[in-house]
Amino acid sequence: MRSLTAFGDVLPHAALKWNDDVDNYLVYMTGGIPVGSYDPDRLANLGLGHGAMDGGVGYTYLNPDTGREFSIVGGLTYNFKNPDTDYRNGIDGHVDWAASQFLNEHVHVGVVGYAYQQLTGDSGEGATLGDFKSRVFGVGPQLGCKFDAGDETAGYVNLKGYYEFGAKNRPEGWNVWLTLAFSPAPKPPMK
Repeated sequence: MRSLTAFGDVLPHAALKWNDDVDNYLVYMTGGIPVGSYDPDRLANLGLGHGAMDGGVGYTYLNPDTGREFSIVGGLTYNFKNPDTDYRNGIDGHVDWAASQFLNEHVHVGVVGYAYQQLTGDSGEGATLGDFKSRVFGVGPQLGCKFDAGDETAGYVNLKGYYEFGAKNRPEGWNVWLTLAFSPAPKPPMK
């Protein structure tokens, strides 16, 4: 059995967020800098072997009085050519959404979904299957819980599952995501 200890790619992220009462807005930019361990002859890699840029916008409606929340984020991803394989993935568009109802100030339940569509074909010398455009849609349930993780730290755990359908050049079926996040606890409003 072979083993590898190495680093993955660097994934810088920048976001600008603002809100107006129950309306919340987001603009983001993220990317991938290919500095991680990558070998085109290795089955599993910690790096992608190519750079990428992703940018988008988002909106969240959150009404604390009713406990209703709806979020949607859309973006575009541009992939640079992998110099080791001379392959470039096409540009893709993606939309993620979620709707939930808070049962109390900590727990919410709801539905989530996404749509992924490759807008331009793959290219390069390595694109032996042609443009290989792909797409997939997903929808399923979610359960989330906010909790105190210390005097100045807030925690959040989310479990969601997606049933994927309408796939083209991608696998489809069920996938499940468990997210655990920690952040500075919100400060009480100033009087």
